[in-house]
Amino acid sequence: MASELRIHAGRAWIDGAFRPAVIDIADGVIVAITDPGDGEQGDAEPGTAESTGAPATGIRPATRPATVIVPDDAVLLPGLVDSHVHVNEPGRTEWEGFRSATRAAAAGGVTTIVDMPLNSVPPTTSVAALRVKQDAAAASAFVDIGFWGGAVPGNLGGLAPLHEAGVYGFKCFLAPSGVDEFGHLDRSGLEAAMAEIAALGSRLIVHAEDPDHLHGDGALGRGYAGFLASRPPESEEAAIDAVIAAARRSGGRAHVLHLSDGRALPAIRAAKAEGIALTVETCPHYLAIVAEDIPDGASEFKCCPPIREAANQDLLWQGVVDGTIDAIVSDHSPSTVERKRAGDGDFGLAWGGISGLQVGLSAVWTEARTRGIPLSTLIPLFTTGPAAVAGLAEAGRIAVGTPAHLTVFGVDDALHVQARDLRHKNPISAYDGRELTGRIRRTWLRGVPIFDVEDVEDVNAASAAPAGRLLTAPHTERIAV
Repeated sequence: MASELRIHAGRAWIDGAFRPAVIDIADGVIVAITDPGDGEQGDAEPGTAESTGAPATGIRPATRPATVIVPDDAVLLPGLVDSHVHVNEPGRTEWEGFRSATRAAAAGGVTTIVDMPLNSVPPTTSVAALRVKQDAAAASAFVDIGFWGGAVPGNLGGLAPLHEAGVYGFKCFLAPSGVDEFGHLDRSGLEAAMAEIAALGSRLIVHAEDPDHLHGDGALGRGYAGFLASRPPESEEAAIDAVIAAARRSGGRAHVLHLSDGRALPAIRAAKAEGIALTVETCPHYLAIVAEDIPDGASEFKCCPPIREAANQDLLWQGVVDGTIDAIVSDHSPSTVERKRAGDGDFGLAWGGISGLQVGLSAVWTEARTRGIPLSTLIPLFTTGPAAVAGLAEAGRIAVGTPAHLTVFGVDDALHVQARDLRHKNPISAYDGRELTGRIRRTWLRGVPIFDVEDVEDVNAASAAPAGRLLTAPHTERIAV
């Protein structure tokens, strides 16, 4: 197949390592990966520099495509995957919508997201609700979107239709979710959901906080310490122990969402060593922000489970480095400025959730550099890791035959974050004012540019035609564990 676009990169992330490569793309698919040292370059875009090196793999098409050369101070990555995004449309579209969320994703190098079953109205707990959400997303998606279903007290025993409709798994809460329409499961509900989902061959993804260890409903004051004390580490540890026990008994696959408590990692390591089908994610805000730095009244930092102390963050980074943590995802959970500032910065009254879909890789890379952790350690956690969590077979890889979802990351670029300039719908974020290192420069979806940091009036225009696709899980066989 004749190549339509050729991308030269001195450092491309292929098969788990950086190497020089030329990527040929046709009909939205990668058709060849070859040695940059031979063949013609084509008509390169201005302001770029050539790369060299590496053995050839694949056959170079004979035609002369348009060519992009990735500068030597940047790397070519697979499009990032974020398996934990709250879009909130329909029902709470003023918090976030598919158009704003997916444009933010593209600017953050993310080409595939999986949408959470709340806080939209209706929540994705039935096939009818899934269809409503898919209809809302279809005309507004700038990146590819899959969907999680919800496991709540009212639909247990009837999850098969949602599974067959193509959700990638089922989310549950073990403590109140914060919205009345998405109830949480008690211990017997967890066991029932785990058994049912195991029989379907799907996965249960769990907001793991134990309500018996939570306290302090209502006003807590403007000091962050009061909020942090209201959601202690013991809550996560007790809930995770329950998830592990349920996964052990059912033989099914479980995933721990947004781990903030590093003290829970030994139990997770032990469960994995035992052969339990368990995965775990953490989030950029837990790896890049510490409780000691959160000012009084700064309720943009409120999330559940909470951002914890620096010593705890060190434990999470150990989990990143040793491979215990499988994915780093945003848990992008926005709301309006008014909700985030409710109670004049009272951490008990403000709505919880961090808006960070657009800046996750930059935030984590900035902290990793200070710790001497290489970019190569992080990339799987932003690509193949979350893809595997959701069961997305083709996402997060640069390989012949896969969709040409690609992004260019300037590893040394300075990024001054201003919430008002982010593509999220509401201009409030815990990253506002932060000086980060590393910036997404360009993003392609199936070989078509969807973000260019130098071309804000064209590719990034709010009126541009969205080309993202709605993804459904095939569910043709039991998930490998």
